[in-house]
Amino acid sequence: MNINKVYALYFSPAGSTRKLVTTLADALAQSFEVPLEIVDITLPAAREESCIFREGDLVICGSPTYAGKLPNKLLPYWKEGVRGGGALAVALVTFGNRAFDHSLAELCACLAADGFHTVGAGAFACRHVFSDTLAAGRPDKDDFAELAKLGAAVAARIAKANEIPAPPEVPGDADAPYYTPKGVDGEPKNFLKAKPKTAEDCIHCGVCAAVCPVGSIDPQDVSSVPGLCIKCHACVRECPMGAKYFDDEAFLSHKAMLEQSFQRRAESKWFA
Repeated sequence: MNINKVYALYFSPAGSTRKLVTTLADALAQSFEVPLEIVDITLPAAREESCIFREGDLVICGSPTYAGKLPNKLLPYWKEGVRGGGALAVALVTFGNRAFDHSLAELCACLAADGFHTVGAGAFACRHVFSDTLAAGRPDKDDFAELAKLGAAVAARIAKANEIPAPPEVPGDADAPYYTPKGVDGEPKNFLKAKPKTAEDCIHCGVCAAVCPVGSIDPQDVSSVPGLCIKCHACVRECPMGAKYFDDEAFLSHKAMLEQSFQRRAESKWFA
């Protein structure tokens, strides 16, 4: 099969998904000796138009895992704003050291419905956006070694194929419900309405509003969050003063539970 162009398509508020997707896409573009194009759909403006692909394209598609599935506010765009047109795809999800649950199965199902032919998939552990201790330093060299194996397997499948390869079998149920967060007491915790707070040392630089992937922070008054917060922590991670934080009790209890229960190394997995 002939590949004419490779694309890196990703939603990545915290940056880890971007790093993995672009690394794999660059390696595959070099392997096939074709151009590479980056398509970053993280910010709202990037999702105002559809992403349209065609036969001969190879698209590396990436998303973080939120509560065991794809971020629900991005799901409509994956379903309606991305059109495969017969292109080949590799599905990548990242997860914060607990589990990727059903996110990879859901992304593969979305891509199939969009008109892609998925030829590879992977789930890679990354530092959890809620915490500095969960999967700290990941993705690391071992994760990138597994990513390279996925790339080699995908390149070999495509090079050997005379027709569209069968999609890889991945674990999970695309239609399963979201994971229910629990606190240190073992009880379910609901923090859907929790929003970031702003400390007094905020310098009103506007970085938090600029990086919010759902445009929920008021750029004229960054202490105001009139829109829905998806807990991606982009504002917390990118604030140069460390002035953004969460103080919701249910959220903090869930974070503490994760840090108590999931310090073991979760392994990255790939399928091709």
